[in-house]
Order: sequence, then C-alpha cells, then structure tokens
Amino acid sequence: MKIILLSGGSGKRLWPLSNSSRAKQYLSVLEGPDGKIESMLQRLWRQLDEADLQEHTRIATCRGQLEILQRQLGLEAPVIIESEQRDTYPAIALASAYLYSIAGVSLSETVIVMPVDAYVDSEFFTFIRGIPKLVRESRSELLMVGTRPCCPSEQYGYIIPDACRHSREDLYEQTVKKFKEKPYEREAESLMKEGALWNTGIYAFQLDFMITLLMNRGLPIHYDELYKQYYRLPKTSFETEVTQKTTMRSVIRYEGCWKDLGTWKTLSQEIAFERMGAGVISSDSEQSQLFNELDIPISIIGLNNIFVAASPDGILVASKSADSMLNAKLQTMNERPKYEERRWGHSKVVDSAVLASGLHSVTKRLFIAAGHNTSYQMHFRRKEAWTVLSGEGILILDEMYRHIAPGDTVTIPERARHSVRATVNMELIEVQTGEQVTDDDIIRLGVTWDEITSQINMV
Repeated sequence: MKIILLSGGSGKRLWPLSNSSRAKQYLSVLEGPDGKIESMLQRLWRQLDEADLQEHTRIATCRGQLEILQRQLGLEAPVIIESEQRDTYPAIALASAYLYSIAGVSLSETVIVMPVDAYVDSEFFTFIRGIPKLVRESRSELLMVGTRPCCPSEQYGYIIPDACRHSREDLYEQTVKKFKEKPYEREAESLMKEGALWNTGIYAFQLDFMITLLMNRGLPIHYDELYKQYYRLPKTSFETEVTQKTTMRSVIRYEGCWKDLGTWKTLSQEIAFERMGAGVISSDSEQSQLFNELDIPISIIGLNNIFVAASPDGILVASKSADSMLNAKLQTMNERPKYEERRWGHSKVVDSAVLASGLHSVTKRLFIAAGHNTSYQMHFRRKEAWTVLSGEGILILDEMYRHIAPGDTVTIPERARHSVRATVNMELIEVQTGEQVTDDDIIRLGVTWDEITSQINMV
C-alpha cells in the first residue's frame, strides 16, 4: 500500500489567515494531544506516524509550498513536487508517475489518495489498512470512500450508491450510480433520502489504473518528463476528469468520524479555544471566536455565533451561518499575500508605495529562526536595504562574510549575491526599491548553508 497525501491546494476559503503562499493546511490552529498547537498537515502526519503508516506515505505539494511544508515536517519529509498548482487530477497523475518511475512501485500496488485537510480519528487508519484487500477483490478499477451525511450540507460533493455488490464484516462496497457536486440544501435533502454519501475525496486504485490512463491519453508515464509537460494536464479535479468518466467504480462507506476542515464553519467546530491572539470576547457573546494575528487588539461585544479573523492580509467578520455565501466570495479574491511562512521563518509586508520618483517600494519585516538561512540569491530589478532589529547572524554578500547584529544596516545592490544565516533568532526590516518589485525577480543560487558555503569555497 502507498498513500499519496494531497497538500498543494491554496485554501482561500480560510482567508485572511490562509493565502496563496500559506494554504489552510499549514495554519497552526488545532490543539494536539500534548496541548501544543499544530496544523492540519502536522496533525495528519502525526496520526500516520502513530498508525505506522508514515513510511508508506508521500506528500504531493507544489514547489511554491515546499519551504513551509519542510519547516513544519522537516527537510526529510518525503515529497513529490509539482511545478505549479493545477488541481487534484494533475497532482494525482504526477504522483502516480513518480511512484512508478522513481520509487519503483509495482503496477499491482494499491495506491490510496487522501486530502491533507481530512479530520479523522485513529479508527480511520484501521479502516485504511483494510482497503488494499478490498481493491484486490473488487471488480472495480476505482474505489471511493464515502461517509454518512449528518446534515444536508451545501459544502460537500455527494456520491449516490447503487446496489450492494460485495460485503465483509467490516467493509462493504457498492457500485456508484451518480455524483452531485455541492448541491443546494433542498437537493441535498433529497439525495440523502436516496442513501447518498458525502464524498471524502479519498480514492483507492491499483497503480496500473493511473499509468494506463496516462498512456491512453498520450501523456508521459515517467515523472521527470511529465513534470516538464505538466502544463498539458487540464487544471481540473480528479472527480471531474477521472471518477465521473470511469464506469467500473465503487464506493466504500466509512462509519467513523470524518470532517473536511476546509471552511471557517467546520474548522471553528474543532478548535478548542475561543480566542487566539490579542483581544477580548464579552461574556454575552455566545458561540463566537476570534483569530487575531495582528498586533492590535480586537473586541467582540454582544455578538453571537460569529467568527472574526484578522491577519496582515485583511479582517473578516462573518456569521457562522453564512458559510456557503462566504466561500463563494472568498474564491474571487486574488490579492497578493502580505504574510508568508518560509522554510527559514516568516515575512510580513508592512508598507508598499509608489514614490515621487516613480520607483516602487515594498517594506517587509522578516523573522529568521536561529540556525536557518535565506537562500543565496540575486535580483535584477531591485535593490534592498536591511536594518537589523534583533538577533545576530552571518551575512554573505558577493562571497564576502560579515557578522551582523542589532543596529547594523546592509545595502544590497542589484545583481548582488546574498544570503543571511541567523545564529540567534533574528528580526530585520527589508526595504525593496526598484522600477518593479515583484516576487519573480529572484535567482536562487543555493538553498542550504552547506551548499552555499561550498560554492563560495570553490571560487
């Protein structure tokens, strides 16, 4: 058995805490068993470890999220890298090609795909262990996992099963009659009367199923080549591109606890605390929660059943009952993120402006954790000025080493090669100035400190 954990989505539905560079699965808002706060990714990864399934699992993520994933799970986390975000069908196709051509997995091996924002209990992983046997015995090419709806929600896709075909003491399999993606509440009620299940987004198949599908569509089955041609894959979901076009398909029902934490409403139900960050909630505000990443306090007074979320990207005040309308609104937002978590720490945009000279200016506050470093990089269209606020570190600027400490300033001209490593937790102000200031104006020459210093020593 091989498990593909999908962790490359943008997660805009949890704006303003989530954005294109810090997706919902990386938000540290869940309480772990030791009382420490953990993210959805960290929770599921911990559960896989406790179930002795980590060694069978690889995490599919886009290149833009690799740094934050490694920061949360470590550099040794087994990842399959996508060149860009292209939805679940391309991600599963690329991961399948990786298992076949790089990992050398047998075509008869069972592959289980699951989303990283699945909120499950320990019993779920016992259920997972029974799937490979059912895949081998099934006449279907594709098995899906459904769960019994607790209410006619508009937030989930629905699977409508057909006649029962195979049963065991702990699992039973049904053929699939049809699908319905996020119906209106009245239609969802009707589907539930037909025995419809929520689609958990968990799929199981033999690796040969996806490899054959790629071959039949004239696509490469080797990871390196498919990675180069990733743009050829349609930017669509696995449900649309594969499950709805596959005739030999079945669904397995999971009777235990399962939730999708992809919306503010479902997430707020699983958060043990009512307030995170600066602010207060009055005693007459019932079932209300506050998530505040700003340095200014926020007060909730006399308001029931709402959540307030605040970050450098914006402030959201919403009723918990407005979930469907809220999700539709948030999907249309495409603002450049002002807060980013990185492999080495995090950064926050504190000001951006067009100066009287016509030059663009972006000011950021950076935190670099002790023992970590920024990449060895250069820029072609901007210069930077750093002011160290706290901590100490080692600066490399055009192959020259320099110790920097609080009060020090550094000027980095265009095309200058530079990196900094914090020896003590470091904070600095970075002012970027140029005719254009864009995220893509960067050439990375090295990532790890050993890699960077070895390059310099060879010069």
